[in-house]
Amino acid sequence: MTVLPGLPGASGRPPAADRGPAPAARPARHRRPSPALLAAGAVLALLAVAAVAPGLLAPADPLAVSPADAFSAPSPAHPFGTDESGRGIWTRVVHGAGASLLIGVLATLLGTGLGVLLGVVSGLGRGALARATDAVTGRLVEVLFALPGLLLALVVIAFTGPGALPATLAVGLATAPGYARIVRTQVATVRRSALVEQAVVLGRSPTTVLLRHVLPNALAPVAVLATLGVGQAVVWASSLSYLGLGSPPPAPEWGAMLSAGRTYLGVAWWMTVFPGLAVVATAAASTVAGRALTRRRTEVR
Repeated sequence: MTVLPGLPGASGRPPAADRGPAPAARPARHRRPSPALLAAGAVLALLAVAAVAPGLLAPADPLAVSPADAFSAPSPAHPFGTDESGRGIWTRVVHGAGASLLIGVLATLLGTGLGVLLGVVSGLGRGALARATDAVTGRLVEVLFALPGLLLALVVIAFTGPGALPATLAVGLATAPGYARIVRTQVATVRRSALVEQAVVLGRSPTTVLLRHVLPNALAPVAVLATLGVGQAVVWASSLSYLGLGSPPPAPEWGAMLSAGRTYLGVAWWMTVFPGLAVVATAAASTVAGRALTRRRTEVR
């Protein structure tokens, strides 16, 4: 018997109804986190514990001196050795995590806040007044962005004086131009998108368009980049403390510990190496986490 094309059984297989229900689609396989991302997560978790509850990791007093134990090499009693006053480096590194991370996070929030404000003012709006505002704000951001970030922070410190709060303010102001350029570009791009044009045609108010369509889409990459900015802010804040412009000694702050240890680098290398490793590990972990978030956001889009 000849089977005509288009009739049941033309392909030699039973109809779909006779074959039973189609197999369910396989769920998309989730990419396993890389070893680098797992290590970064472990470092960030350890830093979070050290910042919130340092006594769990180092119950000793970071300011207690013991001259008899001065310049002790790393040992079971003092895993990171001691400084010139007999204070444990491990205890001071752990207790210094809170101060260093607090400066980094606050400086990043300040920088992103100012950057968002400048970027929105520069990239939003139409008409002659908006173009003039965009030109003035854009030139200001370009001038600030042309200066090296650390140099701009030093200029701010020159006016405010040294200290933890001035260092936070200086680092925040130094990072604001970079965020402002990103926000300005994102706002200008989103404002010309079809989504925003449709909202305007439907009669949505400018405030509604800004809050519901422009800002959520423009600020998404900034939130991801802020994760990278925390590590950079920690490095800059430690640099200011190393120069004597941040937290004053004997505060357990990583940059101040680096500054104190450079004098004894030849006889007590651990005074410099371990605080420096803490700064490097924090910056590296935040960078790996930020890049992972960036890749995840790109894949979702």
